[in-house]
Amino acid sequence: MFSIIVVPPPTSEDEHSSAQLRLAPGERLVFGRAVPEGGLLIAHDGVSRRAGEITAHGTFWTMSNLSARQTYVVENPEGAGEHIKVAPGRLDAPVPFEFSRIVLPAAGDLLPVEVWAPRHDYLRAEDGADGEPTAPAFSVDRTKRYFAVLAALCEPRLRGAPHAPLPTMDQVVERLRPAWPTASRTSVQWNIDYLAVKLRLKPGPETADPGPRLNGKKESLVSLALRFDLVREDDLALLAPPSGRAPR
Repeated sequence: MFSIIVVPPPTSEDEHSSAQLRLAPGERLVFGRAVPEGGLLIAHDGVSRRAGEITAHGTFWTMSNLSARQTYVVENPEGAGEHIKVAPGRLDAPVPFEFSRIVLPAAGDLLPVEVWAPRHDYLRAEDGADGEPTAPAFSVDRTKRYFAVLAALCEPRLRGAPHAPLPTMDQVVERLRPAWPTASRTSVQWNIDYLAVKLRLKPGPETADPGPRLNGKKESLVSLALRFDLVREDDLALLAPPSGRAPR
């Protein structure tokens, strides 16, 4: 039974190879520009002869960085910038993503190697558990306008551009207009300030200590929201023209 699928990087003609490499649990795949038979050959002068090794482990995989000097990055293309770094010489670093992209820096190029793991299993919530429910870490209401503002701020990075600049205030207003026709710079800024307090990035106005000045307020909000999955890609549907009532 195969558990891991490896997709080689594009060829010199900028086309993906049709050959996919499949690894069963316990199998290893060495990659680099000079590898033994059965390995993944990456014919690029900027790639080490034995650059790294992938090992399948059932529902996840590990990667060893066999380079002496170059750090590799493993991205989650579906995770709005989520990634791990594998330092030179690091052995058997576990990769937790279902869909991953190894990024190999190679003499000015960034070569992607895609790796697919099986769908992960998750514990189902138990019904009728005894005792008081656990208070949520972040209390957000997806029907409120402040959440639509947060979704609009997160949208560029959720759309697959993890390093995209955040939208300007005018761009957020324009994005919200289909579902919120009266949106304005003032109302959007009020909701951003409210989110900063609600998500505990700064103290509320009722406190005596205003706390340190929060620079990069939008960046802080987006970073927090994406790190803890407060906003997911399916939440972007809130920005479409509503069939019924707009968010309050």
